[in-house]
Amino acid sequence: MTKVRLLSAAVLMTLFTSSAWAFSIDDVAKQAKAIADKGYEAPKSNLPSQFRDMKFADYQQIQFNHEKAYWNNLNTPFKLEFYHQGMYFDTPVKINEVTANGVQEIKYNPDYFKFGNVKHDADAVKNLGFAGFKVLYPINKADKDDEIMSVLGASYFRLIGKGQVYGLSARGLAIDTALSSGEEFPRFREFWIERPNPEEKHLVIYALLDSPRATGAYRLDVYPGREATVDIQAKVYLRDKVGKLGLAPLTSMYLFGQNQPSAVMNYRPSLHDSDGLSIHAGNGEWIWRPLNNPKHLSVSTFTLENPKGFGLLQRGRNFSEYEDLDDRYDQRPSAWVEPKGEWGKGKVELVEIPTADETNDNIVAFWTPEQLPAAGTPIDINYRVHFTRDEDKLHSPDSSWVAQTMRSTGDVKQSNMVREQDGSIAYLVDFVGPALKSLKSDTPVASQVSMGDNADLLENTVRYNSVTKGWRLTLRLKVKDPKKPVEMRASLVNGDKTLSETWSNQLPANE
Repeated sequence: MTKVRLLSAAVLMTLFTSSAWAFSIDDVAKQAKAIADKGYEAPKSNLPSQFRDMKFADYQQIQFNHEKAYWNNLNTPFKLEFYHQGMYFDTPVKINEVTANGVQEIKYNPDYFKFGNVKHDADAVKNLGFAGFKVLYPINKADKDDEIMSVLGASYFRLIGKGQVYGLSARGLAIDTALSSGEEFPRFREFWIERPNPEEKHLVIYALLDSPRATGAYRLDVYPGREATVDIQAKVYLRDKVGKLGLAPLTSMYLFGQNQPSAVMNYRPSLHDSDGLSIHAGNGEWIWRPLNNPKHLSVSTFTLENPKGFGLLQRGRNFSEYEDLDDRYDQRPSAWVEPKGEWGKGKVELVEIPTADETNDNIVAFWTPEQLPAAGTPIDINYRVHFTRDEDKLHSPDSSWVAQTMRSTGDVKQSNMVREQDGSIAYLVDFVGPALKSLKSDTPVASQVSMGDNADLLENTVRYNSVTKGWRLTLRLKVKDPKKPVEMRASLVNGDKTLSETWSNQLPANE
């Protein structure tokens, strides 16, 4: 009896001790609420001018010393490395470690870094902070640490899975994106990272977000593997009214591709991190929106209720579609947002911004709720983001989807079999998937097409594609006013049965 009582006391003491040092999103939320109730204080830069004014090539010389990776001497599969401040990364980000004994700041030390040819005054940098951090974990080989996550700049973070290279980014929050008033970029100002146990398979990160009109508390549970996933729980507090609030935002790049070929000669057929926006609506409909690099800012909205998912995908997976040995766009992941719980009424918004080169992210997609709470009332949102190259697994086994959208100059075949351009534009859309592969080649597959008022539909044909075991839709249209865009939608049907997702495309204005 005495042993049982002693054991019970020990268990209670363990629980008491654990709870005394427990750290949760509520601890971050208290801070987010407290600073939301006060006026915004802009972060102050502590960066010497030598580092603020440096060129990108010099900033690249400042590399973390891999031998000094945080947790390098601990029995844990995860390790941390840090980014040095420099250029426009000029304000420090506070990074803390959470252990069973409490919370302790991870202090900046110049010995963490190799500065290359960058000359610097050791005394001038000794009290700097970090610009961000990286997470390492062995996903490709058991004996080699791979960088699986990068957190740098504003509220941006990127993840990759096995065999992937960095591409698009996720963000904590987007405010007033594409509005004439200008976009506000909230930033993660402080992080708390739990020290993982030796056999831990995921990493827990907390973050405090701050901006002139919003604050937020975030918990990120990072799961490495063939696809990297991150479970996100967030509590967002508004300081003031916003024109547009973007939740679960994704940021990517589209320069040119099959949907919009390069205007100048280029050996690469495509150059993009993502080639389309995919949406799984609450009513079960799937929508695919091929991306464009427009000449003018373009905003597309998709009104939904309780979305099942949305994401910016890279469906083109063949190296021959890119032919780029350096940047490997064929290995860049798609990002799929999977809501947890019901999000209510709102819309998925796609923003496409003109860009002249691949160094600028010009694509943004996010969820914006129909109604926002009053200032001080938190917005609670939970979702999972998949960073994956298995795009076909996002769909149900009995569906089909758009494999590629090809844009071409329209033409007609003359009696002498010579094709003659007629001033039209042609789109060739290849649909693939189990719902089509199971059909016989002579199945009467038709298309349902709607075209905006700014174009006349000249051709609408569907034919079996023996290579993909799917069907190819060919649309040829004549634009009325090139200064205006053309909206179009199409899907495949067999009688009353819908066979494919909805292809929702926009031909941008040409002037």
